[in-house]
Amino acid sequence: MFTGIIEEVGQITALRPRQEAVELQVQCRDTIRGAIPGDSIAVDGICLTVVHHQADWFTTMASAETLRRTNLVYKKPGEKVNLERPLTLDKKLGGHLVQGHVDGVGRIAAIKPEGDCQMWYFEISPELSRLLVCKGSVAVDGISLTVVDVEPERFSVAIIPKTLAATTFQFRKPGDAVNIETDIIGKYVYRYMHPEEQMKPVDKPGITLEILEKMPRA
Repeated sequence: MFTGIIEEVGQITALRPRQEAVELQVQCRDTIRGAIPGDSIAVDGICLTVVHHQADWFTTMASAETLRRTNLVYKKPGEKVNLERPLTLDKKLGGHLVQGHVDGVGRIAAIKPEGDCQMWYFEISPELSRLLVCKGSVAVDGISLTVVDVEPERFSVAIIPKTLAATTFQFRKPGDAVNIETDIIGKYVYRYMHPEEQMKPVDKPGITLEILEKMPRA
């Protein structure tokens, strides 16, 4: 479990296909301190397990399901990623409860200045939009944000300068793919109210060796 308050911006240094999975190597400084193999770290909002690590990097494995559900298939070595260690009982819950279980991929539709802040607009599927509410919480690339407006296939958030400077949003642009995790409470309430519905399969092709081989790597 995470809070959506980003601790550090790291960098992907390698992507290595492993059959229907990918091994990532991520360079960082603070996030890996005190970690041991088996610990969880949220990478752009994706809960991943530390496999190996040194003082300034760690490796982790992304399964085929993770690749289908997230934007990892678009990543390249050198790209920046948001990092957060798991929530502990003595840590302030400054954001909201984030599981690190990404629901789907959205895209940045527009970025508009609004005084010292910015309004960011994201395109998402109706299946994700129906789980959002105005002034509710959403995690975008692992960042805890407050929803401003919701439309059937779009939502907006306000980004303050501090969030921009402390996260990978400073490097993002319209058209970029982002990981979306809707609020856990909203998902359970919706499921309870609509027991007959199942989440639709992710609209992506199956992850194959051919797709993995085309991914950029170090």
